[in-house]
Amino acid sequence: MAIIYRTSALAQRHAEIGGELEDWNGMGTAWFYDHSDERAKADYMAVRTKAGLMDVSGLKKVHLVGPHAAAVIDRVTTRNVDKIMPGRAVYACMLNDDGKFIDDCVIYRLSVNHWMVVHGAGTGHESMAMAAYGKNVAMIFDDNLHDMSLQGPVAVDFLAKHVPGIRDLAYFGILQTKLFGKPVMISRTGYTGERGYEIFCEARHAMALWDAILADGKDMGIRPVQFSTLDLLRTESYLLFFPGDNSETFPFANEPAGDTLWELGLDFTVSPGKTGFRGAENHYALKGKERFKIYGVKLEGSTTADTGAKLLKDGKEVGLVTFGMQSPLNNHSVGIARMPVDCAVPGVKMVVVNQDGTEIPCVTEEMPFYDKDKAIRTAKG
Repeated sequence: MAIIYRTSALAQRHAEIGGELEDWNGMGTAWFYDHSDERAKADYMAVRTKAGLMDVSGLKKVHLVGPHAAAVIDRVTTRNVDKIMPGRAVYACMLNDDGKFIDDCVIYRLSVNHWMVVHGAGTGHESMAMAAYGKNVAMIFDDNLHDMSLQGPVAVDFLAKHVPGIRDLAYFGILQTKLFGKPVMISRTGYTGERGYEIFCEARHAMALWDAILADGKDMGIRPVQFSTLDLLRTESYLLFFPGDNSETFPFANEPAGDTLWELGLDFTVSPGKTGFRGAENHYALKGKERFKIYGVKLEGSTTADTGAKLLKDGKEVGLVTFGMQSPLNNHSVGIARMPVDCAVPGVKMVVVNQDGTEIPCVTEEMPFYDKDKAIRTAKG
């Protein structure tokens, strides 16, 4: 049984609408408001066509403050922090000494010597703590800071009624402002593939902001969305989830868990020419030695691939689907898969075999499946 040691200030609101608080990252999280297919479809459609409000406070927020803060982040992550100016954020990865993926994160530069690293369920916190040891830096884990994610095409229209300049906030930009009279930090980030925003606030203001957003945004179609909806949205938007897409969940037959950025398709997170980050030498040495590749599959018909469904080529098991989803809006059934390197090109015919034995023809396809040129999430104005 997972030990839940973190509590969202919004737990009462989740319970009032049927939320079952299950562990994610040590926090009771509203994975489901109910388990019906109707709810799942409605929440998905809300984010893709209107906007959904999600409590993502289970993400771990870590402040690093002081003259050595930048050096610590530069050591731990794959990004060149000298390129990150105050008011900007960037997506990055963290590796172990072997050059294998251990966590991903968003790095926020709040001011000259004040940074915040928001990471998921991996061991990024421990890696930062090791790098910070003996340095002139304060490292503060901040569970008072809550994070609500407002995602979808009407999110910017809603916020524009209350936050001057929100339309000018660029992708991965940060704005220190107020919302409904409460101090907030709004970042143009998210995990849905939509134009969206994350609203950071103090725990004491979380419930009031949650209520105000839903009440004022109701006529625009804004609704509370269960956390499990993210799996549907991220799958068709090619946003990986640790450990769900990794060998920690789907282990190798004769090797310990641990995937390379080359295998996961996350090598783009390494700043050009960067050296000196944890695992750097082994990361570069592992290029061209991929044991598998993360790639997409598009299924015939509307049947959804099970998590862990077998992937066959010419009748032989060659991989598996880490997560599948079906979209009535985009008229496709797609999945993220782990497959041989030579299969990770468009147009390879395969078969997905679900747990009940159902066989579904599929073809490999480059991801993302939705908004392939990423124009929606990066739109201006």
